[in-house]
Amino acid sequence: MSTTVVLHLVSHASGELVEMLARTAVAQLAGVEVRRRLWKMVRHLDQVPEILGVVAATPGYVLHSVSHSDIRDALEEGCRHLGVPCHFALEPLVGQLSEYTGAAVLSHHSSGDVFDEDYFHRVEAMKFALAHDDGLASDDLDDADVVIVGVSRATKTPTCMYLASRGIKAANVPLVPGAAPPAGVLQANGPLVVGLTVDPSRLAMIRAARLTALRDEANRDYADLDALRKEVLEARRLFIRRGWPIIDASHRSIEQTASLIIDMLRKRAGGER
Repeated sequence: MSTTVVLHLVSHASGELVEMLARTAVAQLAGVEVRRRLWKMVRHLDQVPEILGVVAATPGYVLHSVSHSDIRDALEEGCRHLGVPCHFALEPLVGQLSEYTGAAVLSHHSSGDVFDEDYFHRVEAMKFALAHDDGLASDDLDDADVVIVGVSRATKTPTCMYLASRGIKAANVPLVPGAAPPAGVLQANGPLVVGLTVDPSRLAMIRAARLTALRDEANRDYADLDALRKEVLEARRLFIRRGWPIIDASHRSIEQTASLIIDMLRKRAGGER
């Protein structure tokens, strides 16, 4: 029986190194099928949130060859937060050679981005999204531009990461069956609050795949279709009661969902954003 692994390959150049290493490594493994996603020419910090958004939507193993410390730190920190393994392609070789030769390890301390106002805005948005992911700091949402609310696996995290890559401070708050929404999201005055919904049948497939990936056979209710119908219905009722705009993400890409939210923010701000 084969195992399917998602490999996210991130390169500061053409990607040939990480692709070669990935192919060579996988060839040594029995019964492993690979789905690859390659990002080339990753040389700017504001590219990281979009990468993390895709990683969040399709978790797997991240292999990178990024040497600029600011981009590398942001990528690795984001992966740690998402619970996704992330490995620098030249480790442990660089460390072992350094130890053998006694030579110091050189690193590029900055990606050389132009540090203008827009740059810092995007960096702050990325930090905000990581600090307010999956209900974290849900009692402190007033500084958000948008708060995305929805059931588990409704693409909240990748949508927030994509919005962060556009300089938008996005938080996401999960709805837990049988539990009241966090008070912070009900009391937040500043941000736009958007409800994300997903077709229960599609959600059941996504959650079942997640359970399989986690090898969690005990938590059957998480992907039970009847339970999901009720969960999604209760979420929609909450959105309607609160007057929150609703986006059905069932057949939309992350970019399409984010685009709708950006349009809402523009209309809300009277064309400022």
